[in-house]
Amino acid sequence: MSTPTTVLCKKLGTELPALTRAPWPGELGVRIQAEISAEAWEQWKEHAKMLVNEYRLNLGSDEGRTFIAAQMKAFLFDEGTVREAAGFVPKSE
Repeated sequence: MSTPTTVLCKKLGTELPALTRAPWPGELGVRIQAEISAEAWEQWKEHAKMLVNEYRLNLGSDEGRTFIAAQMKAFLFDEGTVREAAGFVPKSE
């Protein structure tokens, strides 16, 4: 089965290049590949890095994985409240 080259991205609201594989295990990974663009996934990875550092998450623990999965759904699909780091100032371009 071939992978579509573009996807109507739920996060960014426009047709953009698709992910070439599911970036997360299970049904959530399949959903992300089907509905989220590569660009939005890169944005999520930067946000996730900030969350891991700010909240000192241990992704080896069930608690850490549950937190990051919930934040991923909130960030990518607008399902819940997206957490920000206290005092975080985005890089200006």
